[in-house]
Amino acid sequence: MPCGEAFPRRAYSYGKRRRDSMIRRTGQVAIFLAALWLLAPGAAVSAAEHERAAPGHPQGMAPMESLGERLFLGKAGPWDVEARLIDMKAQLEKSGVSAAAIAKLSAKHHLMVILTDPKTKKKVERVAAQVEIAGPDRASSSTVPLVVMGGHMGSDVSLPKPGKYQFRVTAEGGRGKGDASFGYELKP
Repeated sequence: MPCGEAFPRRAYSYGKRRRDSMIRRTGQVAIFLAALWLLAPGAAVSAAEHERAAPGHPQGMAPMESLGERLFLGKAGPWDVEARLIDMKAQLEKSGVSAAAIAKLSAKHHLMVILTDPKTKKKVERVAAQVEIAGPDRASSSTVPLVVMGGHMGSDVSLPKPGKYQFRVTAEGGRGKGDASFGYELKP
């Protein structure tokens, strides 16, 4: 190790490669989800339908903070955090998407995590994050990467059976890292 170097280059480059790999995978998942959404028949909703759904909001779209059910509002490391769970079937039905297109969904819920810088009140998007889900049994437990999706991080999540679920979101980025845990009960 050269004089004055605090960490061996090998350890630094391993951490950087791991972070870069996680960010690259997150981007690939985002592109895949966007492609699925565009290819789903009947998934497109016209601007007029959006305007009727939420008049006065930019582009007529409902604000993210009004979608789904709030599961958590608190802190994770240096960030303010809000977590919301969207019942995709109900949301798509409201948007006029066909029952045939809704039936093709593999996951019925979408988890949205909104990180905000408490000083600037701006949404934080330059982070790598994941959610660990512990379901009512081992078969309904999983770990899912969260993908940056314009103002929030999110992922479709599988909650296959009614019962209590525990979520643990971990995020790491420019200003630090943090985690938040919260629960949800899926009713039959």
